[in-house]
Order: sequence, then structure tokens, then C-alpha cells
Amino acid sequence: MRALIFDRPAPDSTATRVGELDAPAPLPGELTIDVRAAGINFIDVMARRGDPAYAPNWPFIPGLEAAGTVRALGPGVEGPAVGTPVAAFTRAGGLAEVAKVRAELAVPIPDGLSFEQAAIAPGTLTTAALLVQQAARLRAGETLLIHSAAGGVGQAVAAWARLHGAGTLIGTVGSIERAAAAERSGFDHALVRGDDLADRVRDLTNGRGVDVVLDPQGTEQLETDLDLLTQGGRIVLFGNAAGVPLSQLPQPGRLYAGNASIGGFSMSSMSVHAPEIIAAALQEVLQLAADGQLSLELTTIDGLAAAADAQQALAEGRGAGKYVVRL
Repeated sequence: MRALIFDRPAPDSTATRVGELDAPAPLPGELTIDVRAAGINFIDVMARRGDPAYAPNWPFIPGLEAAGTVRALGPGVEGPAVGTPVAAFTRAGGLAEVAKVRAELAVPIPDGLSFEQAAIAPGTLTTAALLVQQAARLRAGETLLIHSAAGGVGQAVAAWARLHGAGTLIGTVGSIERAAAAERSGFDHALVRGDDLADRVRDLTNGRGVDVVLDPQGTEQLETDLDLLTQGGRIVLFGNAAGVPLSQLPQPGRLYAGNASIGGFSMSSMSVHAPEIIAAALQEVLQLAADGQLSLELTTIDGLAAAADAQQALAEGRGAGKYVVRL
């Protein structure tokens, strides 16, 4: 089979290639998929630069979400049947012609949904759903802010939060161009990050602050996140896109004073310890997508070689929205 391969950690695509490998065989509890489309995510970039949480060994095949048809079932796996169209959270290996996944994390695709549309559900739409509902516990009418709002997860959060009755949605981005992309995806306000971010958010919320901050950057701006919160607000950290060493959490006294909480969220960890939660959420978002209630604007590219270019665009902050590669 052909696969996108990272040979070693690198800051760019110099160690990325498309190569031929033996197709994996499913082990007990697993199945394999003939991949028709796969999502491209910033986690691919974090893996490429050598983050051990996302690339535990080398060479490494990236890709955490894919859609295609079931190729083979491992021992003890009763379904979905061979040939069934499925979308799956793969954790890794999705950017290949054949992907191996835990059987619980492969969900049948409803009628009427293309492989390209289904491929963004496992890692992007499902992450957004679980971030908003489970990790942040967003209630109807509450104000939510997410950093890196122009990316796929950011735009999916806007769609999911709006669908479930959120109040004001605020996104932060790195440039004016990306602010326009965030606003097109449904954010009420898209702010270019800067030293006066907390003041601008206070102005937008009449001095109140926000109920929820979703931060994929790591802990680099955690003190600012706390400045953004209203009383009883929640911060959810769900990545380290900034790529800098993680810092210590703030002194507890600051959390006490604001009745604030800081939590973490990881789809990769949840896929190991609670795959049934991901499967249930994936089934829900696939059906909403099939019903036309949940969608993202996609940029579809053809072939694994083009996936490396899209990953580099994300690494350089040039990409906005959601990229899907068609195999």
C-alpha cells in the first residue's frame, strides 16, 4: 500500500515522503479500512516535529481520521461487515491506502454522506462535540472563546456550539486574513491575538468576560485565559500547538477567587480509555452531517503527496478551514 511517511522529526516536509509498505493486518479487536478520504489536522504537524505524544515511534504514518470501506475484521470482531462504509478515529495511520483501527472507533456512514464529508467527522467534528459538551459543559446562552478559531476544529466548535444554543462566540486568530475565515464560519467576533486581548474581550462582553475558553496552544497564554473568564468560567486545554514547554498551572488562589476551573482534553487518550464515548459522539455527528445540520467548508485535495503540502500550510499558518485528502 501507499502511505504518507515521516522518516524522522523535522520542522518542515523535508523528511516526509510517500512510500510503499505492506498493508497492515487487523489484530484481535481491530479492523482495517480501505481508505477513500482522510482528514489533515494540525496534530500531523505536531507529530512531524517530534512531539512524542503524537508520534511515539519512527518512521511514522500520520492521520487521525479517515473514511472508507471495511477491508478485513480481526479475530473476535463481529462488525461492521466487510465492505461497509465507515468513518474511524485512527489516532495514527489514517493517511494511507489501508488503515488499522480499533473496531469500536469505526462507525458506519449514514446514507447520503460522501467519504470526504465523513472523513472530517472522527477527529474534527467529534472533537468539537466532546470539547463543547463534555469537557467545557457549555450551557445554552453562554459565551465561548476559542483560540486558533480559523482551523478545522475551531470552525467545527462554532458550528456545534451554535447548534446547541451558545450565546456569543468569539475566536482568536493570528492574522486579519484568518479573522475573515473565522467570521465566515460563524463566529460573532474574530480577534487577532495581541497584548490587549483581555481588554478587547471585556469590551465585547460589557466587562463580564466569557464562560468558556478552549485553548489548543498549550499553557503559553494561560494567564491571559484566566483574565478572559467571568466568575465560574472554565478553561479547557486540548493541545500544545505552540510547541513550547508546558508551564506550571497558576496558583490555586487565583482559581478560588474566580470560582474558575482548568481542565484538559485529549481525543487520543479517550480513544484508549473510553472509546465508547468517542463512538457515540461520532455516530451523532455523522447523522447530523447526513441530515444537513452540521457541516464545514472543505478544501479537498487529491493524493497523498498533496497532503504534505497541506500540512506545511498549516505549520506556517497559511491554511484555514478543513483539508481533506482524497485517495
